[in-house]
Amino acid sequence: MRLHWIIATMAALPAAVAAQQTPPPAAAPGAGSAQGDVSVTIYNNDVALVQDVRSLSLAAGRVRQSFPDVSAQIRPETVSLAVPDAAIVEQNFDYDLLSPSSLMEKAVGEDITLVRTNPATGAETRERARVLAVNGGVVLDIGGRIEVLRDDGLPVRAVFDRVPESLRARPTLSVTLASSRAGTRPARLSYLSRGLGWSADYVTLFDDRSGTIDVQGWVTLRNTSGTTFTNAKTLLVAGDPNGEDDDDARPMRRRGSSVRTRAGTETAGREQLGDYYLYPLAERTTIADKQTKQVSFLDVKGATASSGYRFENEWLGNADQPRSAKSVLRFANSGAAGLGDALPAGTVRVYIRDARGQPQFTGENRIDHTPQGSTIALPTGDAFDVKVQPTTVSRTRIGDTRWRTQMRYRLTNARGRPVTVELVQAGLDWTDTRITEESRKSERPDAGTAQWQVPVPANGEAVVTATFDTRY
Repeated sequence: MRLHWIIATMAALPAAVAAQQTPPPAAAPGAGSAQGDVSVTIYNNDVALVQDVRSLSLAAGRVRQSFPDVSAQIRPETVSLAVPDAAIVEQNFDYDLLSPSSLMEKAVGEDITLVRTNPATGAETRERARVLAVNGGVVLDIGGRIEVLRDDGLPVRAVFDRVPESLRARPTLSVTLASSRAGTRPARLSYLSRGLGWSADYVTLFDDRSGTIDVQGWVTLRNTSGTTFTNAKTLLVAGDPNGEDDDDARPMRRRGSSVRTRAGTETAGREQLGDYYLYPLAERTTIADKQTKQVSFLDVKGATASSGYRFENEWLGNADQPRSAKSVLRFANSGAAGLGDALPAGTVRVYIRDARGQPQFTGENRIDHTPQGSTIALPTGDAFDVKVQPTTVSRTRIGDTRWRTQMRYRLTNARGRPVTVELVQAGLDWTDTRITEESRKSERPDAGTAQWQVPVPANGEAVVTATFDTRY
């Protein structure tokens, strides 16, 4: 049974009794953050480095020190603590957080007070009960009778005598230190955490007439670590360093659908950390738990761009009906083209102004980490007016192990201006394929593909034919 309806409260105790109880945790609910000067370095692969400098007042000898407000997804084995004139003896991460459910679970074998309210009169009655079990519901011993608390909406609440010492209001790291002297000194706490991540998002406004795009780049921060990081210096790292969860069995990240990138060779003007680029936020920021935050990192006007079409046919692909070509936005992030920056992986959303001058969304796709100087062909959707119909005209055996295949590709254009379609025949690498005849000269960018640049007139069509000799 769910426990969300139980209201957990602290009973008011006489002073003599309260003095005998275990004191509550140092971090009381609702208190301000115990963090000090916080720096957060966030990577793309669900890992972040948190560095927190706090001022500690320590006695001499062996002392126990708590660090509330660490990440609830801290990796305890990565903790590093540097305290002048003190050595770490032991550390514990207390992640059993205070909640109505955890409070009831810790009360098994203990006595609590049930307060029931008469719905008609508002009168309250109190009785002591011993918690016997919390397994899908709360089982109580009330004066010798066994009763199950029901989630029936009747006014009832459970009152607990104290908060168990093992429950914490906030995620807390507890450390035992051997301090060689008494006094106040800074302590630098650092650790890796999950639950903090970032991605890049790009908003592009394409002007077909001028052949330019305006690009805004946004960093999207996400915090699901269970902890708010207040007024933090924030540094973003574009790259995927190996972590403990990296192995050959991990699924590959989703890549953009048919995005074609020719890697550039320009050195970007950004600071690098090893083989990764750094994107520091200009000002300190508070990264609240369960929050998504966006910060601008790129704003470029008038970069060079063009639009076009691409159609890729699988080997022996035969269509009964014409199929749409892909609309493709082509641009470069070189300095000469106007962008001049390394682009972290993210989603590029494309807008075009309509006849009334209003930007309208026309499609999106995802790019990988892209070095400066690269050229990008970004498919944004299916073209309405540009179609291709591939047809297998014939397939004839010409020997024990070879076949001759004749293909015809009919391209149509219902637009009022001519277009050029990049026609691609894929799947040629596993068949030892040669092109023996073709109506238009092709290029072979690799062993698996042949491609033609096909001009199609306005309100017209074009036909490409090709003959392939293949093994098997």
